[in-house]
Amino acid sequence: MPRLASTLEAILYLKAQPLSIAELAEFAGCDRKAAEEGLIELMNDYAHRDSALEVVETPNGYSLQLREAFHSLVQALIPADLGVGALRTLAAIALRGPLAQAELVELRGSNAYQHVQELVQLGFVRKRRQSDGRSFWLQVTDKFHQYFQVNQLPQEFDRLAK
Repeated sequence: MPRLASTLEAILYLKAQPLSIAELAEFAGCDRKAAEEGLIELMNDYAHRDSALEVVETPNGYSLQLREAFHSLVQALIPADLGVGALRTLAAIALRGPLAQAELVELRGSNAYQHVQELVQLGFVRKRRQSDGRSFWLQVTDKFHQYFQVNQLPQEFDRLAK
């Protein structure tokens, strides 16, 4: 069973938004005191490691975010008009592609339709109709590989995607 601090880290990553202690406790299935202790442990872990990420308290709760020293990379690597949801959808397509759009919607929810439309318009994803005509195959394009400077996804990702 993972440490509570690791569980809280996963929750903060997956939710991708600030969360209160009460919300963290609810998602982790523990009481507030345990969530506070786990969060303190997690914050200490990040404070003592050489990481691009940090856990910070914001006016809206606690958040896992990129350290300020790396913010220039955001501007260089991520288009300003591509939101977190669309980026996560793009990552799912890159890791699992070619991927049926119906499978993507199961993974990412109905917002994936909008994300796919946006990603196709930006040229990061190619969409082609399946032979049965019921759905589309989705896969990343050469522009994706050039833009994000990804020549080949590491084999570890192939295993995770299956």
